[in-house]
Amino acid sequence: MSDPRATLADIAAQCPGTLPLPTGAADAPVFAEPWQAQAFAMAVQLHAKGVFTWPQWAQALSQTIAQARATGDADDGSGYYQHWVDALEHLVLAQNLGTAEQIHRFEHAWEAAAARTPHGEPIEVQAQDFGPHMGA
Repeated sequence: MSDPRATLADIAAQCPGTLPLPTGAADAPVFAEPWQAQAFAMAVQLHAKGVFTWPQWAQALSQTIAQARATGDADDGSGYYQHWVDALEHLVLAQNLGTAEQIHRFEHAWEAAAARTPHGEPIEVQAQDFGPHMGA
């Protein structure tokens, strides 16, 4: 399945019984904040590009959640999409698609872009967000 319009239910169907799903009310919004939808979209796009299969994703996410539980994560669903981001970072590093330093640079560039962007406007990372010595 490589449909970029995949839903969480579509992905779970590709990973029978192995994809951890968020806890919460069935009628609750899937994404509490825009960044969560963006993390979801990044995972769908990386899958569509063949970076990982859904079972590989389920395994990476399960491992990330298990590690978080082992270190005292509340396991109440509030950190579910942070676990997605952490699992994505792990897969990017495991597949040699980027380095920890690159991820760190982009994280800080995103923070700089978000800080200069007016509320309600789309955040766009620009070369200036990487600082004078970092480049894009």
